Order: sequence, then structure tokens, then C-alpha cells
Amino acid sequence: MNKVTVNNNFEFNIETANEALIVNGTATELDVLQLNDKTQHIIHNGKSYNVEVVEINRPEKIAKIKVNGTVYDISVATQLDLLLKQLGMENLNSNKIAQLKAPMPGLVLNILVSEGDEVKKGDSLLVLEAMKMENIIKSPSDATVKKIEVAKGDKIEKNTVLIHFS
Repeated sequence: MNKVTVNNNFEFNIETANEALIVNGTATELDVLQLNDKTQHIIHNGKSYNVEVVEINRPEKIAKIKVNGTVYDISVATQLDLLLKQLGMENLNSNKIAQLKAPMPGLVLNILVSEGDEVKKGDSLLVLEAMKMENIIKSPSDATVKKIEVAKGDKIEKNTVLIHFS
């Protein structure tokens, strides 16, 4: 069984049994026509739906789909995900990193975090100038900044350790 959440608001329990789709314990019949790799036409209870996958992130198990012109954010939790959460181990399969290395040689223009700061995946950490372009280096995962190894104005080489995380 999978738990599907729509727009962080509506939850559905979805499973398949003997090729039947079961939503919240009720067998559901769908007439599905695959139009291309991202678009389907679905008929359910006499109503027609055009469904398009706008964006999909398989590792995170999230997607954006468009149904008859309206975009929905979808997240899926598998039976294993639900069991890990129940055991308090839901963060075990998230990417944990110990350090962030420079992706290229350059000059540290600005450091946007301090030691002890908690950062989320995608937060800006520092600005690195390389080939006359400013590059914002972002956090690859949720973490706490343990130690910053560089200072503003430092010239660094590729793979220089910039930040240690805990």
C-alpha cells in the first residue's frame, strides 16, 4: 500500500490487488489511454480527465501533475517509508554528507552562513567567483554547519573542503 498526499492536504491509501486499483479501500475502475510518455487521458465514473506529468523527482518520491489544467503537488510514501517513519527511522535514507568541497577553482567572495547554523537542502552557503562569474554554492542536504574551512577572499582549488557538517 502507498500513501499518496495531494497538495499537502488530501491523503489517499492506494494499492493494487489482482490488477484492480483500490483507493481508500474501494475498488476503482479507470479507463486509461496513454497519449505519450507524460500525458494520459483517463475516464473515471463517466468523467474525462487529461493528466500530464509536469515534473517528477523519483528519489524524493514527489511530482507535479496537471489534471485538466490544474497543477497538483503529489508525494508518495511506500509501505517501507511508512514502516521506517513508524519506527522513528525516516531520515535514514536521506543523503547525509560530512563536508562540502569546491566544485571548481575560484575566489571566495562571500560566506552566507556561520558555524552552528542549521541549513536546509538548497540553502545558499557561499558565493564563489570562477571565470569571472559568481556561483552560489548551495547545501546538498539538511545539515548543521560544524566548521567553515575558508574565509572571504581565499583563493581555492577544485575539491578544497569548504564546510564541514554535523
